[in-house]
Amino acid sequence: MKNIKAIIFDAYGTLFDVNSAAEKCKNKIGEKWEPFADYWRTTQLEYTWLRSLMGRHEDFWEITEQSLDKSMKVFKIDISMRDKLLDLYKVLSTFPEVEETLKKLKEKKYKLAILSNGTPSLLKQLVSNNNLESIFDDVLSIEEVKIYKPHPDVYNIPIKKYQIEKNQFVYLSSNTWDVSAAGNFGFNAIWVNRNKNIFDNLDYRPITEINILSDLNNLL
Repeated sequence: MKNIKAIIFDAYGTLFDVNSAAEKCKNKIGEKWEPFADYWRTTQLEYTWLRSLMGRHEDFWEITEQSLDKSMKVFKIDISMRDKLLDLYKVLSTFPEVEETLKKLKEKKYKLAILSNGTPSLLKQLVSNNNLESIFDDVLSIEEVKIYKPHPDVYNIPIKKYQIEKNQFVYLSSNTWDVSAAGNFGFNAIWVNRNKNIFDNLDYRPITEINILSDLNNLL
């Protein structure tokens, strides 16, 4: 990869561990905490796609609440846990290597930004809680275009922001559909495959696959 000027990161599942909210409550939820967390995340994503297709936009926090309500019913989680789980979702933890990796990339003078389904206030809180304010040049939200990933309008947000060519961006996500959408849009898309999953067949293969975010430093 040559002439790269900006590195764009997905937030949820790529920088921030979406299961960390439920994990912090696993003593109360019990052994089903992990399948519950996975179901909550899957339902959350499904709601974003369905609302985009229906043209019935709700912001990401509303969808997070709605998907949690369904998930709690499916897994028979006590309703008294609802507020705690939502509070913890606002302060999700990063994966262990994230901060050090981002600092090294910052030293190399790349533009660094987040591009996420999250609302601006949610993303700001996540970045602040994990002491990453000085790292990112921008935190970009789909709320600018009112439609969710993987719609092409989302990936055009950083193009409009930085006024550089698509092939001068590197885009990283742990979500295969997100990688495919960004790659089909024209970005150099890299898959962060933390869980040794299989890539989806969506007319794109990532330019490379890494298992942990710190591997990026060896590529740039």
